[in-house]
Amino acid sequence: MITAGDFRNGVTFEEDGNVMQVIEFQHVKPGKGAAFVRTKTKNVITGAVVEKSYNPTAKFPTAFIERREMEYSYSDGELYYFMDSETYEQVPVSPNDVGSNFRFVKENMVCTILSYKGKVFGVEPPFFVDLQVAHTEPGIAGNTATNATKPATLETGAEIKVPLFINEGDMIRIDTRTGEYMQRSN
Repeated sequence: MITAGDFRNGVTFEEDGNVMQVIEFQHVKPGKGAAFVRTKTKNVITGAVVEKSYNPTAKFPTAFIERREMEYSYSDGELYYFMDSETYEQVPVSPNDVGSNFRFVKENMVCTILSYKGKVFGVEPPFFVDLQVAHTEPGIAGNTATNATKPATLETGAEIKVPLFINEGDMIRIDTRTGEYMQRSN
């Protein structure tokens, strides 16, 4: 059990059957009245963020989020399959649980699978991935004075903006958290 007075950023707890994570907290002692804890919490399953105040003595069960490194194997069109490298166990994951940044993941990449009480609710790809540019228009000479970009389709099918000097077949590094081009890679 954890009390609201013990809340810190990143702490996970159960409330009304939901798993909540503390994003921000503030202990408040007004001149009149009882002290309280003002928080901003995120439902780790749905992603909803809520601001709420708690009595510092309120108790909640601690929620343990399991994080497992697993290798993305394949998709059968309905589910994504991840394999545990130690046990070779296959774990199916719904497309609703992989997130929008999963578009940068290709087969055999290692991702972090997030689960609570055996139910998978999220997939975290690596922060940076190297992917090949499958299609992009050639850059036009003379447009290099400004920070100009052009659309490019990557080998995973994702579309991003890249600098004009990037060509088809180039390997580039992508930040999966923002979906932005970082640099050329080898």
